[in-house]
Amino acid sequence: MEVSNSVIAEDNYKLFFDKITKQIRSAQYEAMKSVNTEMMNLYWQIGKELSEKQSQGWGKSVVETLSKDIQSEFPGIKGFGVRNLWYMVQFYTEYQSDEILQPLVAEISWAKHLAIMTKCKETQERRFYILATKRFGWTKDVLINKIELKSYENYLLGQTNFDVVLPENVKKQASLAVKDDYFVGYGELDTVHSEYDLEKSLVRNIQQFLAEFGPDVMFAGSQYRLEVSGKEYFVDLMLYHRRLKSFIAVELKVGEFEPEYKGKMEFYLNVINDTIKLPDENPAIGIIICKSKDRTIVEYALRSSNMPIGVATYSLSSNLPDHYVNMLPETSAIEENIMRLIGE
Repeated sequence: MEVSNSVIAEDNYKLFFDKITKQIRSAQYEAMKSVNTEMMNLYWQIGKELSEKQSQGWGKSVVETLSKDIQSEFPGIKGFGVRNLWYMVQFYTEYQSDEILQPLVAEISWAKHLAIMTKCKETQERRFYILATKRFGWTKDVLINKIELKSYENYLLGQTNFDVVLPENVKKQASLAVKDDYFVGYGELDTVHSEYDLEKSLVRNIQQFLAEFGPDVMFAGSQYRLEVSGKEYFVDLMLYHRRLKSFIAVELKVGEFEPEYKGKMEFYLNVINDTIKLPDENPAIGIIICKSKDRTIVEYALRSSNMPIGVATYSLSSNLPDHYVNMLPETSAIEENIMRLIGE
């Protein structure tokens, strides 16, 4: 079969165009990276110089004087206000002796470093957000949202089998999209409540609940109807993650997690994948949200599943449970988990 020259030319041009656009984007990235590296080196050096002057007995007024004189010498220049100069001092002071953070100074922009430095205090937590920001290309606003959602703690403590069963291109993002504990206390629920009460409260406050997942998740419906062999089944809440291109089926339980909940969720996910998921979408994800869970039982329950499922708890308080932070793994395990997420 003979193919027309116009078709060959069109196909060839598309390949050529794709190649050129990739080269342009690569050059733009390298240029921005070079500018950022120079700027970060400058801020680092200024922080170092000011820190040394402080240790030599210079008063705090030197920072205000320096800021004023820089802006007089370079009219209209930004980034050298008094507050920003003090941040440079803090940045240098806190990072220069930290063998984990010091090599990461030039990896992300100053604005993103500020967000991490001011909102996170622990070395491994800062490292997590620096590397994840670089790896996934988070904007400053996305980064702040991830920090406020406690993505670091939730990633380390989250109980899912995503690493094993999800495709390589989505499993890391999926792990960051699911929390280990969800806030559902909107002033409506009594301490003793039913699954119906919990579901209705979440639906009435759906925007606040979706905020627990981040900006990419949309609400698809409550008591979402599935049909198999003429019988009806209903998923408590159905969500959709735009970036993952995956449905998220949520089942709500007001008691402790039971292993049989996994089987029901697997059934839902199979039906969703066969009857609702489009060919270009990724497999549906299941989240079972319970009042409490035994982490060992959850681990055993998920071990044999070939469907992507996460098991989380919910709280009526916006504060993490008192024992939550104390459950973080040892430093070596944190290191391993972070490297697995980043893909190194």
